[in-house]
Amino acid sequence: MNIEELQTFVEIADAGGISTAALRLGVSKSIVSRRLARLEMELGAQLITRSTRGTVLTEAGAAFRDYAARICVEIEVAKETISPEGELRGRLRVAVPISFGPTHFAPVIAEMARRHPLLHIQTSYSDRFVDLIAEGYDCAIRVGYLADSNLIARRIGPIYGRLVASPDYIKTYGKPETPEELVAHQALMQGTEAWQLTDGGKTITVHPQGRFKADNGIALVAAALAGLGIAYLPDCLTHEHIAAGKLIPLMERHSPPPAGAYIIRPPGQYPARRIRALTEILIEHFDHSPHFVGTHHKQSDNSGQ
Repeated sequence: MNIEELQTFVEIADAGGISTAALRLGVSKSIVSRRLARLEMELGAQLITRSTRGTVLTEAGAAFRDYAARICVEIEVAKETISPEGELRGRLRVAVPISFGPTHFAPVIAEMARRHPLLHIQTSYSDRFVDLIAEGYDCAIRVGYLADSNLIARRIGPIYGRLVASPDYIKTYGKPETPEELVAHQALMQGTEAWQLTDGGKTITVHPQGRFKADNGIALVAAALAGLGIAYLPDCLTHEHIAAGKLIPLMERHSPPPAGAYIIRPPGQYPARRIRALTEILIEHFDHSPHFVGTHHKQSDNSGQ
């Protein structure tokens, strides 16, 4: 039984169709169809059926999918085990946030490709919540405070943020000094999120209100620069504007607790070596990037030692 046929079937099952599986695999639809036909002939069973709703697994296909996926994973692990150290092969599909992924994470992924010339990397940049399993991603980089899930997360570094507003906004509406005052201001938000702030040694939660919302951090930076309200943004998006005096940090006595950047992968016994390699290079990058750990945070972290 050909491993490519098994991998192709798993992609069809997870993608929900031959066309999407072909895009994921980087081959034509005819090749995908031929591999599926050969596998069904070898098994003597129909695995996929087509209906008005699209491609659907048969009862045999649903039962066989988990076995096929486990076989593919075990073969990948075996191949990596006997490969020379550092020689990564195969494909790595990564989902990355668009807010600062192209500017801050893209160079790291490019360095990963440079170090491993036999590795094929496909990166998707989006701020939407990607379903790794259903959409066929090997891993994702996620930033913020993680919600509970069955996915496996590895923290790669801290993400520090601040409340900021433009000088024009502050001149017009004043400068909030306490969490209670903050609630009366216009907040620039991604949705209906709560903001976490520190008060002495404890964390308090504020539910801000505002008329401007965007699902992208760069869009919120633009709104803050335009004087539309107060934004809670990571330092790596605001440090240049703060240095230029275009944004002013607010409520520094109640600074938000650090969030994190994480590598997220589907559950499984063995993380692929290519995911481990990406994790290591991201950690290395965080350790040397002043844009993720701002100077003012480093000073405050060291002051208590």
